[in-house]
Parts: sequence; structure tokens; C-alpha cells
Amino acid sequence: MSEHQKRLSAPDSWPVSRKTETFTVKADAGPHGDDGVPLTILLRDVLGYADSRKEVRYAVEHESVHINGEPARDDARPVGMFDILAFPERDEYYRVFPGEGGRLALTPIDADAAGSRLGKIVGKRHVEGGRTQLNLHDGMNLVLDDDDADADDYGVGDSLVVDNDDGSVVVHFPYEEGALVTAVGGSHAGEVGRIETIDVTPGSGPNTVVFEADGERLETVAEYVVVIDEQFTDGDDDGDSDDAVAESGPEGESEAEAETEAEAETADDTEEVSDDE
Repeated sequence: MSEHQKRLSAPDSWPVSRKTETFTVKADAGPHGDDGVPLTILLRDVLGYADSRKEVRYAVEHESVHINGEPARDDARPVGMFDILAFPERDEYYRVFPGEGGRLALTPIDADAAGSRLGKIVGKRHVEGGRTQLNLHDGMNLVLDDDDADADDYGVGDSLVVDNDDGSVVVHFPYEEGALVTAVGGSHAGEVGRIETIDVTPGSGPNTVVFEADGERLETVAEYVVVIDEQFTDGDDDGDSDDAVAESGPEGESEAEAETEAEAETADDTEEVSDDE
């Protein structure tokens, strides 16, 4: 496996400019698979809180960055859909949310909302002792006790809001007709609407979902939709949206600004090529 990551071949969900430099940071092993965005990219290229990978490492070493309630330990740790990114010293909190075209963006939230995160159930099975294990999209596993009355109510495709401190289930969002969903993949990625129909395809073909977004009926693969609540699309009290935060990075700059930044960072990025991968 290559130890390098070229910008042109980075996943579409990564909010990085493609043509300013050749290489970018390669994500380490962790949650979210190949779609997880390295922490360095979010801090350096999106938020602009660091000018280099060295500065991100300094922040990580001093536990200035938290992910899902825990201090980040790796500057290349993958950060993905619905993760909570927190800067306690700055009193700033963000939720990673799929933006237009499926590119991950950051939605400002308040401290209370940062205490839990959303997870989509992608697997369910019985484990030792007759207990039930739920597998979430970000790699987290929840094991429910035998006396948990809600265990039978949880199904694949449902969403759970999980407390970051103790892993308990705060809210359950069933995957059903009428549920509010967002598409996280495919040609309709970033669209938010309500499910009209869930179509089960016989055989090996994928199930599909028809949902209405802004008065338009859209169809996508069931795997691409995640059940959410209205609060996940509201942003913060100031009305900032995930798009506004995302555009603060290279993708939101004018060509002149991008060229100026590229010239300023050429020396730094050249030194970091072997370091970034």
C-alpha cells in the first residue's frame, strides 16, 4: 500500500484543493474507512487554525483538539461523517456534515449539542450472553444488556444519537417512510428531505429510497441515506451554515487568492511532502 496521497486521487469527500500542490496528508488507519478526512486537513486547509502540519501536531500534543469528546492523539486521524470536532480552549464546536456534492463540511454547534453524536446502524447481531450488538457507520459497537427493552426496536438503517461520555443511546430515529434523511453519497449527496417510499429490490440489487427534497422527488440507493433530525441541519445560533465554513478553505477562494496561497505555501509544502504522507 502506498504511503503517499496525491491530491488529485483524494476521495471526493475530502475538502482539499486539487491543483495547488501534488501531495496532501494521507489518513492513518481509523474510523470511516477511506472517506475519513485527516485531522490536519480540517485544521490547516478548512478552518485555517494552523499553517503547517507541525502546528497541528503541536495542538494535538497539548490536547487542544477533541474528537467525539476525547483528545485527538494523531494529526492524521480520520474524521468523518457526524463526528464532533471540539476546541475547548476556544469554546468552539463543529459537527462534520455532508455538504453539497458529498464533500464533508463543518457545521457550528453549541456545547450542549457537542456532547453526543449521530450514528447509523449498519449491522446488528446477537453476541455472547444473549446480548445484542449494534455496529455503527463509524466503527463504534454498542452492546445492549439483556434487560434493555429497546434492543428489539433498533434495526439496520436506523440512526442513534450516542452520548460521548458513556456511550448510552440518547435518541433513536427509525428508518421508515416519513423520516427526515440526508443523502451522503451518490449524485444526490448533500440533499435533505423526507422518505416517501422504501423499495426492497429482489435478488442482489441494492434497495432504493425515494425522498422529497425542496419539492423534488429524488431516488437513491438505501445505503446512501442517513436518518437525521431537524437539529442536524440548523447550524449555530448565528446562522452560520456548513457551506460557509467549508468555503473558508481553498475550495472557496478566488483564483487570485488560491495562487497567492499556493506561492506562500510552496516552500513549506515542499518540505512536508515526505512528512505529510
